[in-house]
Amino acid sequence: MTTPDVRRAGNGSGKITREAVLAAALEIIDRDGADALSMRRLARVLDRDPMIIYRHAPGKAALLDGVAETVLGQLQVDCADPDWAGQLREVARRYRALALAHPHVVPLIVTRPLATPLGLRPAGTLRPLEDILALLTRAGFSGPDALHIYRALFGFIHGHVLDELQELVENPDETDDLLRLGLHRLPIGEFPLLRGLAPVLGGYKGAAELERGLDILLTGLTTTLPPPGATRPPAPAQHPAS
Repeated sequence: MTTPDVRRAGNGSGKITREAVLAAALEIIDRDGADALSMRRLARVLDRDPMIIYRHAPGKAALLDGVAETVLGQLQVDCADPDWAGQLREVARRYRALALAHPHVVPLIVTRPLATPLGLRPAGTLRPLEDILALLTRAGFSGPDALHIYRALFGFIHGHVLDELQELVENPDETDDLLRLGLHRLPIGEFPLLRGLAPVLGGYKGAAELERGLDILLTGLTTTLPPPGATRPPAPAQHPAS
């Protein structure tokens, strides 16, 4: 059940901007989720005729793309930072903060681009990619290695925030972790390790998990990729399977 719309952007007269339309759409999604967004509800919130909204977005799909672009536009990357690994760590922290501030937008950012060719996505959603490529190539990485690092980083970040945002707790007031997480429902003979990790799962701390994951990821990248400015060694010969 949705909550009543109390925001009104004007009295139905005067010019309204695309930014105002997307800001109102984001408010609806933040409050009630993407499924609650419709052109008619958005028009009601903005106190405008629905046809005016269509001038700024041809449909709900365009609104969702615009909202994703609006949120990703807040992800700042310092392309000139000489500490490329430190900057990537900061980007991951900023992304997590955005995800926690706009949890209903995360699925839009993670899944909607999969159905859209890269060059057809909103320009704002590509800005973090371009900025991180600039950061890494300025540090001396080749273009292909920079792209590899970006993919590894955001593959990890997306998985982390989806894990952190999922509803882990079944009974918040329960003190026993096995019962609190509902793991007691799992057959002990089939899931002994998962049940045994109940205290670890129950003590999940998103910020600490992010830092630990970044330690592993960045250490792995620095030890397996050529140093910035170095020539990539030739790939090992592929032996045919016997």
